Amino acid sequence: MSRAKTSLAVLALVLAAAATGCASTATKDEKAANAELQRAMEEAMKPASPEEVAAANRSDPLTKANFWSKEHAKDPENLETAITFGNALRDIGSDDRAIDVLSQVLVVHPDSAELLMVLGRALSTKQDYRAAARAFNQAGTLEPERAAAWGGLGTALDQLDQHADAQQAYQRALSIEPNRTSTLANYGLSLALSGDLLGAEEKLRLADAQPDTTTRIKENLALVLGLQGKYDEMKAASGSNAPRSIVDQNVELLREMVQPTRTWEALAERAEMGKLPASPASSNRLGPDAERAAAATSTPVTDDSATVTTPENDAGLRLRKSY
Repeated sequence: MSRAKTSLAVLALVLAAAATGCASTATKDEKAANAELQRAMEEAMKPASPEEVAAANRSDPLTKANFWSKEHAKDPENLETAITFGNALRDIGSDDRAIDVLSQVLVVHPDSAELLMVLGRALSTKQDYRAAARAFNQAGTLEPERAAAWGGLGTALDQLDQHADAQQAYQRALSIEPNRTSTLANYGLSLALSGDLLGAEEKLRLADAQPDTTTRIKENLALVLGLQGKYDEMKAASGSNAPRSIVDQNVELLREMVQPTRTWEALAERAEMGKLPASPASSNRLGPDAERAAAATSTPVTDDSATVTTPENDAGLRLRKSY
């Protein structure tokens, strides 16, 4: 072999070795980068630590919702995370999003009564009472001793004007928790809407006697007493929760409402907030076809932390609901 050919052969071997070395180095770098990326992904998908969860739950509602949104994205089928995320969404008023999240998780966990309860409350807030009734009923079927499920079912049925069925649901809830304040109050309102003012008074007095009674329960009791013509008792029930002038005005308005000689339009001139009062009644018992006092504008008060919107400066007595 000539000297020139020998030199060319040696050069080819050197170049080949250099190329092999570069390829080997590139492969090692790629493997290292991929490994680092894998570690980063695994770290990002790890559930939050107990300390991080505690800190998030102490934060403001929006920060809390964002935190649980990320946790839910890590494991969309995790039941506990989905329930917590759903409640966090409700706390910031995102009930539509909560319904979407909870409905998807329900496909994976159809037997979770707690998930159904949160879903039912969100549906109630959006005034989808028929779907809410189904959710509460299913929760009660899964856990028959869950009084809140039957109480929620009763409230949804009342909103659908199915008062007899609602009252059966309340009775079932009270058979489990006889002193459940919100259920006693709702039962009383349901009886009032059905025309049974004496029964309504009894349940509302029981609700008002509980340690966790509310101003709304007292207002409803005062209204039911006033509708029966028990004006002194009405003042006693509501006097500590409203200015005296408002109490006296409400009493006078109810006196006029039960006088058949007064016209609805005349009463409207003295109604608060520019709202028309209920049609005049000829007795202190609401008949099946009688006008239901403010039934269309009754305001829910829930056992959970959901916010309920009410007209500002609403000082007048109106039927209000709680569940």
